[in-house]
Amino acid sequence: MEAPATMRIPCDSTPRSAIALALGAAGLFGLSTPAAKLLLAVSDPWLLAGLLYLGSGVGLGAIHLGRHLSGAPRATPLARADWPWLAGAIAAGGGVGPVLLMLGLAAGHASATALLLNLEGVLTALLAWFVFREHVDRRIALGMAAITVGALVLAWDGARGVRLERSALLVAGACAAWALDNNLTRKVSASDPLRIAALKGLVAGAVNTAIALALGAARPEARAVAGAALVGLLGYGVSLVLFVLALRHLGAGRTGAYFSTAPFVGALAGVATLGEPVTPALGAAAAMMGLGVWLHASERHEHLHPHEALEHEHPHRHDAHHRHEHVPGVPPGEPHTHRHTHAPLQHSHPHYPDIHHRHGH
Repeated sequence: MEAPATMRIPCDSTPRSAIALALGAAGLFGLSTPAAKLLLAVSDPWLLAGLLYLGSGVGLGAIHLGRHLSGAPRATPLARADWPWLAGAIAAGGGVGPVLLMLGLAAGHASATALLLNLEGVLTALLAWFVFREHVDRRIALGMAAITVGALVLAWDGARGVRLERSALLVAGACAAWALDNNLTRKVSASDPLRIAALKGLVAGAVNTAIALALGAARPEARAVAGAALVGLLGYGVSLVLFVLALRHLGAGRTGAYFSTAPFVGALAGVATLGEPVTPALGAAAAMMGLGVWLHASERHEHLHPHEALEHEHPHRHDAHHRHEHVPGVPPGEPHTHRHTHAPLQHSHPHYPDIHHRHGH
């Protein structure tokens, strides 16, 4: 077999735009937590979980259809091998996660619940490192530890130690479901994110809405349904599209770290809009979690690494990783999408575990 070419060139595999996408996803999701708390006053928790995702699916489905009818460039389709990963992501992240969150949110404060959602980033990273074999270094591990300490501060009671109330356990369960979802979605992150998010919303939303109604949940007023649809479209739908795009460049563990800023947004919104108290525990937890996110965000990972021969399809520009010839019919301009082959290559540059850097260490 021919040895891979060796190159040492500057190459940005973690563009600032990818970090901005992850932070944008975090901001939208963070704002959805206090908004959902308000909607729980007029809706059953299980039904609200279904309506949030159904609103996301319908809204994104309409955008996807409009894009298709307008003749927009073709996005990367889902391959046959992608469907089992996507089905698992829909079940965990669209089915189980939102139901547990709404039940936990109904029994607790929006601000505390929002900060506890930082556990999603920690659990995402743990699964990414120990199950899906993403790279971890000391800085990332310390950041994860700081976020975990922040979560424990929220559960601490001076008289009884760590107090795991029902609401906290439900939120932790939601975080575990979304952590599994994030790692499974990473497997299909090269495909069309709009279609992925629309399918997740439509399937999971319809199933949870049907279950809630079958269990006797009262139907909310039209205004509450419209509010849930809007919150779902922005906080779960658009947020997920941005999250999937970030996964392509950052990997599940790192994207989860940036997404850990979502609870700060939610906690601040809960205090500002719902009049919830600012306690010392809330401030200490925010400080520890902020330290953890900073450690993650300031990581720099660079070493000589190989790329094996690979054939796949995704939007790309002709950078250091994409130096291939085009067959007739490939659309002009960049970025563009077509099936292409990567020749063996070895080089050194800063990188994250994106879709081109899933190598061992």
